[in-house]
Amino acid sequence: MHRADTYGIIDIAQIDSVDFSQVAEDRTTIRKSIDGSKFVIKWYHNEEPTFITDGSVTPLQTLTHAECLALMATAEWTEPIE
Repeated sequence: MHRADTYGIIDIAQIDSVDFSQVAEDRTTIRKSIDGSKFVIKWYHNEEPTFITDGSVTPLQTLTHAECLALMATAEWTEPIE
């Protein structure tokens, strides 16, 4: 059975509260918004990180894979190709 991923959009101010051992990224591989104010983390939907469940980090958005792909294609996350 395929496990679905969940994506969280997190305010950069909360980066020090993220336990990167619980998500698929680390500080060097996170995707940041163009302005650097937000970043994305990913986890399996049935394995929500404890730093989210205990309220240490509150995602600005929680997205499915398809929703995350659509968001990453926006001008907020991707520089236009000239």
